[in-house]
Amino acid sequence: MARSQDRPGRRAAAALSALKTSSAAVLAAALAALPAAPAAASPGAGGGEGDTLTIAVSQPVDSLSPFLAQRLISTNIHRLAYDYLTNYDPETNEPIPALAESWETTDEGRTWTFTIRDDVEWSDGEPLTAEDIAWTYTTMMEDEGAATANGNFVANFESATAVDDTTLRIELAEPQATMLALDIPIVPKHVWEDVEDFGAFNNDEDFPIVGSGPFVITDHRPNQSITLEANEDYWRDPPKFDRLVFRYMPEKDAQVEALRAGEVSFIADLTPAQADALGETENIAVNEATGKRFQAFTVNPGARTQDGEEFGDGHPALTDRVLRQAIMRAIDKNEIVESVYGGYAEPAGGYIPARYEDYHWEPGDDDPLGFDVEAANEMLDEAGYERGDDGVRVSPDGDRLELRLHVHNDRPDYVAMGRLIDERLADIGIEIDNQTVDPGVLSDALYNGTYDLIFTGWSVNPDPDYVLGIHTCDALPVERGTMRTDAYFCDEEYDRLYEQQLANYDDPEGRAEQIRQMQEILYEEAVVNVLTYADVLEAYRTDQISDIQVQPDPGGNIWGQDGHWAWTSATPAEPAAAAGPGVPTWALAGVGVLVLVAVVGGVVLLRRRSATAEDRE
Repeated sequence: MARSQDRPGRRAAAALSALKTSSAAVLAAALAALPAAPAAASPGAGGGEGDTLTIAVSQPVDSLSPFLAQRLISTNIHRLAYDYLTNYDPETNEPIPALAESWETTDEGRTWTFTIRDDVEWSDGEPLTAEDIAWTYTTMMEDEGAATANGNFVANFESATAVDDTTLRIELAEPQATMLALDIPIVPKHVWEDVEDFGAFNNDEDFPIVGSGPFVITDHRPNQSITLEANEDYWRDPPKFDRLVFRYMPEKDAQVEALRAGEVSFIADLTPAQADALGETENIAVNEATGKRFQAFTVNPGARTQDGEEFGDGHPALTDRVLRQAIMRAIDKNEIVESVYGGYAEPAGGYIPARYEDYHWEPGDDDPLGFDVEAANEMLDEAGYERGDDGVRVSPDGDRLELRLHVHNDRPDYVAMGRLIDERLADIGIEIDNQTVDPGVLSDALYNGTYDLIFTGWSVNPDPDYVLGIHTCDALPVERGTMRTDAYFCDEEYDRLYEQQLANYDDPEGRAEQIRQMQEILYEEAVVNVLTYADVLEAYRTDQISDIQVQPDPGGNIWGQDGHWAWTSATPAEPAAAAGPGVPTWALAGVGVLVLVAVVGGVVLLRRRSATAEDRE
């Protein structure tokens, strides 16, 4: 279950930073958030009285369509509203049965036969059968729009067929190691087969939305809330809370004050200062977990399409691996861990976070790209990057090394890292144009190739195939604006290893070694540069939630799980302990409704912006 933070006062500087926050600004942000409270969160609204749990997050939904959704908040909602072929154990992260009760593979891993449960119903009462699963996969195979979010999982499928209501057969072109980790929500054929354009349909027109998960999406009020009701007929143990309401709140400081006041039950993505302060607050527990996300920046090595058409205006010198490696040698990851995260992070080595021990890679003691400013300067000197009169280097081709660094303005940790990188690259004669911008602007720069360095980050699933696949040559854009990667990286050896690990379904250790080799290539090419694995810092009210499941257990996270375990296991505290003086009645009404609070972007982003370089799962 949840692990409370046991390191209060981790960093005095972080705590002082919290104390310096303007109380007036906090009050204004909190008051500004109050009018957005939806009627769905009040007693008896949206499905009757009952326990209410309130959660605050800082991300808007990109789509309620499982075929399109890529942002972490959206995929979290879909894990609550839909079932998957298999799931991940809440304690071990190992694959476990879900819709598929059992499975077998034949033909040297090219044929998989799944036995499907016969006791699952859609929320409208229709039976869920193997035909729904086969139709979901086949639609993704045949329709480019339906393949937007998760098409990589079925790219190797030859066919998906319902032999009968409880038997699913999948034929593969080649063996595939991810067959027990297909993170694809299964949708009802009888509802979705009438959709005309899967690339445009956001599934937000008719409520309740038909699903088969432990909760049902019953309402969506843009810029206000998303409401889910407990599915009392769910085939696993039904949820203990009656309703989930995802309510949007614009400021992280306002979220913290709302948690203190009892207006929300849970918040995620805390800063170290916030975590330390909340750890000393009565009726609040802080959960600290090892990070499943990495924080990174990518270098523009030259934006191009799959057929080689170049576009964008990346600095031409960044095609030189020596320059890219020197940039990495100038950055002190330990400094970032201490000064940005107050110690609540690990300096990163490989692409896959250290919590996934089987796949994690570290460069070792003879790290060729370890922090060494003197070595970085020597590399550039030897490569012909001479310093000008102003101290800024010039490439051998005469291009001044002034690089744009695109930073998310809604991520305090990235803003702080951007400033540090600015300072450190000055030490090796590189001038940084720090462009701290709205995520939509940053996304445009990525898709148009109009950047030099750009921040990114991904949550990594227990099976890392997805995040590895976004750096294959096939992930390059077919045409400008269609990419599914966050870097214009393409390497033949990397692609060869990717295909090998994907086909290596019966040799886990061999596959793990291939994945480690892929990370070494990414590291040495210095296009995708991972800086840290930040700890997960989140907090909840113990007078509203008496118990909640983390993943993995022990030491795992609550928000962003690979499954629905946290919110189906969450147990309401005794009602008498939930209320506190001065808390609005709409906030107190439900110790058991789940309200997720996310930053409002003002309008729904265009489809091409639906997952910026940091937003995706």
